[in-house]
Amino acid sequence: MKISVVTAVMNGAHTLPAMLTSLDRQTYTDIEHLVQDGGSTDTTLNILNARAAGRSLVVSGRDAGIYDAINQGIARATGDVIGLLHADDQLADPAVLVDVAAALADPAVDGVYGDLQYVAADNPARVLRHWVAGPYAQDRLKWGWMPPHPTLYLRREVFENLGAYDPIYRISGDYEAMLRYLSADVRLAYLPRVMVQMRVGGASNRSVKQMIRKSREDYRAIRHHRIGGAGTLIAKNLRKLPQFLRHP
Repeated sequence: MKISVVTAVMNGAHTLPAMLTSLDRQTYTDIEHLVQDGGSTDTTLNILNARAAGRSLVVSGRDAGIYDAINQGIARATGDVIGLLHADDQLADPAVLVDVAAALADPAVDGVYGDLQYVAADNPARVLRHWVAGPYAQDRLKWGWMPPHPTLYLRREVFENLGAYDPIYRISGDYEAMLRYLSADVRLAYLPRVMVQMRVGGASNRSVKQMIRKSREDYRAIRHHRIGGAGTLIAKNLRKLPQFLRHP
């Protein structure tokens, strides 16, 4: 089973080395790493080009936003399973992809997800938020439940049959895609372990303006897929509160 890991990056030189190290340390060996660079002007490409030949398949050029870049990476992927790993994220330990492959050895499973930690931008050892996702059940969607997207790995057939990310959504394209997949009865397995550590300060939480825009896009996706309404959006945001109190 080949696992394709897609990275969309734009000027990620500050955090890229830690992400690449976490990927290099994986004990699972059949990994394809596809990097879609948006035309970085810092040393991102120097860092990527300094890696051993063939370890990352890099394409650099203009794109129409992060979801367009991700879609380009997915289109290049040749793996049986596809997941995302952004420049400011890192795999939590060397066995993450081993566990992903083990879960997807079951042909009845279409995808796998786990738990996520948000860590301080200047100190990844400091956990700010601990997201325990819990098992999946479709009726939980209307109560605001959603698996942590950075931990999600899906069989390539899911993208082929149901489409990739909708670039009309500038921030919530991942949420819309997950609603689309789960509404179509994509079968997910839950790994009760931290899979990814994500630095705070991403596109969805870097400012109040961005958080408001995300909420509007979330609501649009909720209504589009007939999951619920304003109550679903409120419940989705309230679910975050215990994550700040929970200790890893």
